[in-house]
Amino acid sequence: CCYNAQDSNNPLSESQSWYQEMSKLRAKFEALQRTQRHLLGEDLGPLSVKELQELEKQLECALSQARQRKTQLMMEQVEELRRKERHLGEMNRQLKHKLEAEGCSNYRTLQHAAWPAPGGAVVEHDGATFHVQQQQQQQPAHSAAMDCEPTPA
Repeated sequence: CCYNAQDSNNPLSESQSWYQEMSKLRAKFEALQRTQRHLLGEDLGPLSVKELQELEKQLECALSQARQRKTQLMMEQVEELRRKERHLGEMNRQLKHKLEAEGCSNYRTLQHAAWPAPGGAVVEHDGATFHVQQQQQQQPAHSAAMDCEPTPA
């Protein structure tokens, strides 16, 4: 059986390994923070023209991807709204056919009740009576401001 002085159970070797790993992670963390600041448009002074061009290219790529995703979401929303519109249109047609099937006169009465003549309309449907009143706009004969006399100062 051989004894190796560089055994992995050596506490000094293990702590050095952890220290090296921590140093690598710290350097990577600082590099990521620097990159994030650059992407946010901060701390650009030390960058060369070539680095700034690379940063610009990365930002344009990210912007393009964001725009594509936004466009995709908007198209999906438009399509969903079109589906809803078609569904509601179909429901509207079905309700019109149902009303027409129940009685043409009742349907026409309901149509006319939507825009009642002055004074209102009475609509009867399935034994229920609906009173539809149109609000009349009253025009004042004269303005209250005209009745006022100026007061002496």
